[in-house]
Amino acid sequence: MAVVLLALTACSDKATPPAPPAPTTAHTTPTPTPPPAPNGLPRGGRVLFPKYQLVAYVGLPGSPALGPLDKDLDAKAAKLETLSRAYAAGRTPQPVLELIAVVARGSRGKDGLYRGRLDDAKIEQYVAVARKHKMLLLLDIQPGRAKILPEAKRLERWLKEPDIGLAFDPEWAVGPTQVPGRVFGHTTGQELDSIAAYLSGLVQANGLPEKVFVFHQLSTRIVSNEAALKAHPGVVTIKSVDGIGARTDKLKTWAKLTTKLPPAAHAGFKLFYTEDTRHGPLMTPPQVLALKPRPELVVYE
Repeated sequence: MAVVLLALTACSDKATPPAPPAPTTAHTTPTPTPPPAPNGLPRGGRVLFPKYQLVAYVGLPGSPALGPLDKDLDAKAAKLETLSRAYAAGRTPQPVLELIAVVARGSRGKDGLYRGRLDDAKIEQYVAVARKHKMLLLLDIQPGRAKILPEAKRLERWLKEPDIGLAFDPEWAVGPTQVPGRVFGHTTGQELDSIAAYLSGLVQANGLPEKVFVFHQLSTRIVSNEAALKAHPGVVTIKSVDGIGARTDKLKTWAKLTTKLPPAAHAGFKLFYTEDTRHGPLMTPPQVLALKPRPELVVYE
């Protein structure tokens, strides 16, 4: 199910929640057969940091408002490759495709869980493009009223692959009487820890290289008791700071959300091509790399 995200307001701790997605129609394209999975990470080795610098495009088929990965995937992969080199700064660039595989919706749906799932054929299309260009793939979950861990386990056939990780948008994880977009969603350090533990089990059971687990956060209220998130063998957990707005506002959000970064988490940073530039120029790679701690994942939406 393809969707479009409506207006996102400037994000800080005082931001109002973003509007819920609304359905639209996507054009169907033939699904390529993914090439075989790599033996380790797409560009060699089994350990991500400090060798690699991750740079990602996010998106959903047919939904340009949700990021650049809506169509023309090979062309977007080429642009991402070029962009990722601007972030090398002594590391090896590792581009990442972050596909929204479960998207929050403003309507109940047949099961009343306010989320839609991307069909398997579409996921396979992104797997094929990621492998063609030696990129990592992240499957992003916006669970609506659904529980995050069952949604992750439903994607296990892909998560057992060496080049596919998981991302979680808890701002879209709402309670049993809430509607995505009308309120901010929420998660806990304990819930994040349970996801990391599950992924660690997959890594160990299948002899996989390190697997990426990203959780997005745009406000302090979205994650409570973050200290409960612990390190797990084979899992690289990254907290992506997703504040929207002018550079000064983004830096304030960054400071709030990284000051007490759990020892188990690496730092990530998100830039919005449309929402950020309503308030001034988009931050440049040197400006992003000057942040402390260094963002080891930079995401563009």
